[in-house]
Amino acid sequence: MTHIREQTVRGLKAGDVFTVTRTFTENDTVTFGEISRDMNPIHYDEHFAAAKGFRGKICHGLLVGGMITEVGGQIGWLASGMNFRFRLPVYFGDTITCVFTITEADERNRAKAEAVLSNQHGEVVTEAWLTGVLPGQTERNILAQI
Repeated sequence: MTHIREQTVRGLKAGDVFTVTRTFTENDTVTFGEISRDMNPIHYDEHFAAAKGFRGKICHGLLVGGMITEVGGQIGWLASGMNFRFRLPVYFGDTITCVFTITEADERNRAKAEAVLSNQHGEVVTEAWLTGVLPGQTERNILAQI
């Protein structure tokens, strides 16, 4: 069981912080494009990316932003809303760290969270604000058995 899942089984509250890291590859982008059908040439063509002012092809913003779902999946978060701000491009080979913080949680398990995703240089590439529902005791008991 991951440390994220262990914390969930114990119970979640405002102020809990979870961190995940991932290095993105060109293959990740190709696969995401096939699934999402987002074939914007900025992800596939060096010349197009350069014409847009980038130093190379870039990853899909939602592919990178999807790091929040790694945390959400581990804690059993049922999302009701997600807002993203894409601040900087993510290039193939960049290592991104996502810091996911629960900012509010009430007695009905309704919650808010924010995520800050930074590259290996410490630059913020994406910010996200989330709303959703945290698992209650019954769900946490099930998670403990999975």
